[in-house]
Amino acid sequence: MGVKLTYYGHSTFVIDADGTTIVVDPFFAPNNPLSPAGATAETIDADFMLLTHGHGDHVADALAIAKRTGCLVISNFEVVTWMAAQGAANVHGMNTGGAYNFPFGRLKSVVALHSSTMPDGSSGGHPNGAVINFNDGTDVYFAGDTALTYDMRLIGEAGGVDVAVLPIGDNFTMGPDDAVIAAGFVKAKRVIPCHFDTFPPIRQNPDDFTRKLAEEGIECTVLRPGEEFEI
Repeated sequence: MGVKLTYYGHSTFVIDADGTTIVVDPFFAPNNPLSPAGATAETIDADFMLLTHGHGDHVADALAIAKRTGCLVISNFEVVTWMAAQGAANVHGMNTGGAYNFPFGRLKSVVALHSSTMPDGSSGGHPNGAVINFNDGTDVYFAGDTALTYDMRLIGEAGGVDVAVLPIGDNFTMGPDDAVIAAGFVKAKRVIPCHFDTFPPIRQNPDDFTRKLAEEGIECTVLRPGEEFEI
């Protein structure tokens, strides 16, 4: 069956990995203005949850989904400790550079240069991205909220990825020009942009980004909220 990504706007994705459902940075309606109709914390199911950091636009619906579904929450130690204290029953803490074999594949926690605070103001520890080596051999890099960093080159040197999910909104994260460089660093065969157009400070034209990637020989798939892509 392979790996299928469905985009829900901002940085929220739902992954179907051969029947296993993984929700990434859950931020649905009503707080996410880009979220498709009917996509809420009450309608999204998950077996696993990946949280890149603790900001509200990435964890707004995390607790509600975790409590309702009993999914395993994967994030750094500080984020999963906070989630557990709030009532999430199943958590798995990691930290930068560590990797772990989950039923869907091997996930490595990688550097993201950003900040991280939980909704109640407590520390969210260091933000991270994730490289997931799925069981079918597909490699996907979720950069999370990050600036461009030379650490991304290590992902490319390790063999690169089939798909890189990169923020392009600028202002809070890297913008389109830096994301093009990041795509080259990680040797991405394809890029899916995220973290843009949700709010006025991060408005972008993804078509311009697609053109710039094409000039570098890298394919780009721009997903509108609700659209899916099968790798």
